[in-house]
Amino acid sequence: MPRIPIADRPTTARGARLLGAGAYRPRRVVDNAEVCAPIEGADADWVFARSGIRTRRFAGPDETVVAMSAAAAGDALTAAGLTVAAVDVVLVATMSADTACPQVAPRVAAELGTTAPAFDLGAACSGFCYGLETAAALVVAGTARHVLVVGVERMSDLLDPRDRGTAFLFGDGAGAVVVGAGESSGIGPVVWGSDGAQSDLIVHSPAPPDPVDGPAGEGVPGLRMQGPAVFRWASTEIAPVAGKALAAAGVGVGDLGAFVPHQANNRITDALVRALDIPDHVAVARDVTGTGNTSAASVPLALHALLSDGDAQPGDLALLCGFGAGLTYAAQVVELPPVSPL
Repeated sequence: MPRIPIADRPTTARGARLLGAGAYRPRRVVDNAEVCAPIEGADADWVFARSGIRTRRFAGPDETVVAMSAAAAGDALTAAGLTVAAVDVVLVATMSADTACPQVAPRVAAELGTTAPAFDLGAACSGFCYGLETAAALVVAGTARHVLVVGVERMSDLLDPRDRGTAFLFGDGAGAVVVGAGESSGIGPVVWGSDGAQSDLIVHSPAPPDPVDGPAGEGVPGLRMQGPAVFRWASTEIAPVAGKALAAAGVGVGDLGAFVPHQANNRITDALVRALDIPDHVAVARDVTGTGNTSAASVPLALHALLSDGDAQPGDLALLCGFGAGLTYAAQVVELPPVSPL
C-alpha cells in the first residue's frame, strides 16, 4: 500500500513574542507584624532582614485561583489589543490548584469565554518560565497563533502559619502574558533543567486524613523548606544558567533593560546580581518586597510591576529566571511587551 504523506504543519511564524502582560494582586495586604504573630521568636525586622519582604497579599474567599487567573489574563489580552476569540491555547502554571481534577486552566478558559484547549503545568517557581517556552514552541510549530500563559498561586492555602521556615515568605496573586507569532523572535532559547536528587529541599504533601494538631512541622500539613540549602543552591547554581541563557540569545548583560529573577527573597537576587555583574542601568525586579514569594506567579508579577512603574519599557530586553521546588530551573531572554494603562 503506498505511503500517504501527512500534511505539514500550517505555520508562517518565524518566532514567538510577548504581546501583552497583565496582573492581579489580591486586595488584602498582610504586613510582617501580622504574619509573625503565630511564629515563635519572629518579628517584623527579623523577616525583613532574612527576606527583604515587608508585605505580601493573601487572597480572600472570592479570589480563587480561577478568578485571579481570569483577571490577569483579561488584563494581558487588553494590553495585547486582543479579545478572547483570538486565544488558541490557555496554559496555567501553578502549584496551589484548588483541585487536582479538574485542572485550573479549563475553568479559566470557561471563565474567559473560550473552549480553546487548556492545561496546567506544574514546575513550582519555575512554572511560568517553563510555560513561556511551551507557549513559544506551540506558536513556532504552528499549533497555535496566540497562547495565554498564566502564573497563579494561593500559597496562603499551603502554609502552616506557625512554620518558621516558610510562613512569612509566601503570598498570593496572578500574572499573565499573551504569546503570539512574530516575524522575528522576541523570546530567546530557554536554558532549563531539574535536579530531582534534591527534591526533598522543598516539599508540600497533601493533608493527611486526620491532621495532627501539634507543633509546627509535627504532622501538621504545610509547605516545608530547607531554607539554608535552597539559598546555597540558588545563589551558586542559577547564575551560570542565566549566563547560558544570555549566550543562547546572543546578547550581553549590558544589552539588558531589566533582570527579572524569581522573587524568592532579596538576598538571592543580590547574589545573582553580583554573580552576573548586572550593570547599574539594568532595572532589577524587587517585587518580593511588597508581594512576597508567589511561586509560579512571581516572574510575571515582577515583570508587570517593572513595566507599570516605568522602570522598564516595552521593547527592552529582559532576562527572566525561574527556580524552585523540584528542584527546577529555567531562564530566557525576552523582549518586554506592553501593559494595559492603569
